[in-house]
Amino acid sequence: MTKIPLRRIAARALPLDDHDRVLLLHGFDPARPDQPFWFTVGGAVEDGETPQEAAAREMYEEVAIRAPLEDFSGPYEARTIEFEWAEYAITQDQSFFAIRVGDAAVSFEHMDQIEKDTTTAYRWWSAAEIEASEEVFHPADLAVILRKIGEESG
Repeated sequence: MTKIPLRRIAARALPLDDHDRVLLLHGFDPARPDQPFWFTVGGAVEDGETPQEAAAREMYEEVAIRAPLEDFSGPYEARTIEFEWAEYAITQDQSFFAIRVGDAAVSFEHMDQIEKDTTTAYRWWSAAEIEASEEVFHPADLAVILRKIGEESG
């Protein structure tokens, strides 16, 4: 089956608790439900939005955490990735922004239905836990990005 090409700009939010653990979501591509992975909060930048605004909006939509735009720091990493999701072959220019959220409560209540259907859990992860884990993470070098944030903010 030929995939539908899609090019987009995305912003990834890295919500951090008081112990420098990042909030990640666990889910799967509906075309490959037997291959789950952990991923960062975030999504496409909408028309007229800055990447920071998109990161803030996506964080609220996906995990129901609000934070002032000026509290986002970064970008800590910017890259272009290619991946498949459902019927799409996506090329995505993405940037990562950190945000301190303390012990914020997490909820999936504002997610789109497809996100609710394909997101199974959330967890707070430290860089060391990510490095020691056998789980699949996107991006694969997330622990490196987290350590960079710690070095620049600490």
